[in-house]
Amino acid sequence: MLKKKIAMLGAFAVGKTSLVQQYVNSIFSEKYQTTIGVKIDQKVVNLNETEITLMLWDLYGDDDFMKMKPAYLIGSSGYLLVADGTRAETIDVALTLHEMASEVTKNAPFIFLINKSDLKETWEIEPETINHLKSKGWHVMITSAKDNNLVEEAFTLLTQMILAKQ
Repeated sequence: MLKKKIAMLGAFAVGKTSLVQQYVNSIFSEKYQTTIGVKIDQKVVNLNETEITLMLWDLYGDDDFMKMKPAYLIGSSGYLLVADGTRAETIDVALTLHEMASEVTKNAPFIFLINKSDLKETWEIEPETINHLKSKGWHVMITSAKDNNLVEEAFTLLTQMILAKQ
């Protein structure tokens, strides 16, 4: 059986924990709980007749007071960058984290998730910004942990990308 570490990266309160909980336990909570340090969940999946244990490292949100430590990324096979569609500044945080993550993980596969599609009427992220990210050749997905929109698909695609890189 393969084991693969996936890191969840983004600013505080973008929905990293909610995405993991929706994926692993099929639950969503309206109650916000700050992640302190790292919370590790796992899920066993079968892809292409291969059983893989995904170790999901839900890392605390990066902000002006707490900067994400590169050491948390060591050994990651891939990562999900998460931004909050209702807070445009979270794109910049995700881009900064991507620079660090690509260096530490030696360009591991990643997907850029713009979360909270259930709140589309209050979005601050412009379609041009999303198109710019896609123009870099990046996988960009619009997700909602609350509505379970493209959550499973995001983790599955990242897992496929990780397996293809082996």
